[in-house]
Amino acid sequence: MVMAFDVARVRGMTPAIGDGWIHLDASTGAQCPEQVALTMSTAIRAPVSAPGGPFPASQRAEVIEDAARQAIADLVGAEPRGVVLGPNRDVLLSRLAESLAQTWEKGEAIVLSRLDDVANIAPWERVARERGVDVRWAEIEIETCELPDWQYDKLLDPSVQLVALTAGSEHVGTRPQVAKIAERAHRTGALVVLDGYAASACGPLRMDELGADLLALSAAAWGGPQCGALVFANPDLLDQLPSASPRPNASGPERLEIGPHCFPLLAGLVASIDYLSALDDTAQGERPERLAASMTAVAEYQAELLTTLVYELRFVPKVMLVGDPGSGVPSVAFTHEDRKAPDVVAHLAERGLCAVADLGEHGVLKHLGCAEVGGVVRIGLAHYSTRSEIDQLVSALSGL
Repeated sequence: MVMAFDVARVRGMTPAIGDGWIHLDASTGAQCPEQVALTMSTAIRAPVSAPGGPFPASQRAEVIEDAARQAIADLVGAEPRGVVLGPNRDVLLSRLAESLAQTWEKGEAIVLSRLDDVANIAPWERVARERGVDVRWAEIEIETCELPDWQYDKLLDPSVQLVALTAGSEHVGTRPQVAKIAERAHRTGALVVLDGYAASACGPLRMDELGADLLALSAAAWGGPQCGALVFANPDLLDQLPSASPRPNASGPERLEIGPHCFPLLAGLVASIDYLSALDDTAQGERPERLAASMTAVAEYQAELLTTLVYELRFVPKVMLVGDPGSGVPSVAFTHEDRKAPDVVAHLAERGLCAVADLGEHGVLKHLGCAEVGGVVRIGLAHYSTRSEIDQLVSALSGL
């Protein structure tokens, strides 16, 4: 028997959402759970030193770092020695681009996606210009925002060194057929770099199922601290890349890690993944098994909420949805016939609702021309969102 997702229990674990506001801005990051805040507060009070020393403060740093790598590995089904830790996905993807580009030659090519966030576009464009590498684009279908996988047959050839794409768009909600695209890319020898920011917060995300070579994550997406990770499907690849570390003898993940870690944030990262594993209170087994059960429950719950949200918004006067967000990441973008996005968001804020005004100046929204119509309003659902909150959103929009 499938148990109902206990959203009331989940909300009780996240006191930040009890501030009297309705938080529908999860596409920019979920609210922090109590156990994450408490863990970071405790860790910042404890003595911590640089790893490698024979005394407790140094050993504590090593334990936290190892625990963070293991937690990320458990989340996505990887090996801890293939987990690079860092401030956020933007920094890590930029660092990765700088390293990989040193192996490229003029006349080679990379394939980017119009669906992606600027975090997985700008670094690759920059290094491609510097190295004289051609940039090819996988296009989206304008009406649905889908990213057809068949087009990669024409885009890929042995000159392509890298394919970068998203596992799910936090802007329009689309989830491409990553495994099919990765399979095509690997036939011609291209490396696949996947942005897992939005997809990681709304269901199981497994490296073996995705088929990607690298996966970028940001803990803020699911309510963790502002830190991120790059996950290598094959950890041995790390020692084949040019090192970005100032330490000449750096090996493994340390080759892409610059400067000391913020250990209280890494402690919070571990706590946030433990939190995810407990979202389904019936989940049993080791942490990977609990994560699989909890994130599956989250996916089913959010899919129901997203269906309700999309259905209700289609009946709100003068509101037009961007794309066809019927399934995938629980993020929706819409325009209003008479109001610019910032005005709509201000109207919602007056009624106690948090939403995001995106002027459409970057990434997929720029490609869709959203800046020309005053931008879009972005609604992002989290694991603590409710049907009642959707009803209040619809009521507020209907009053415009």
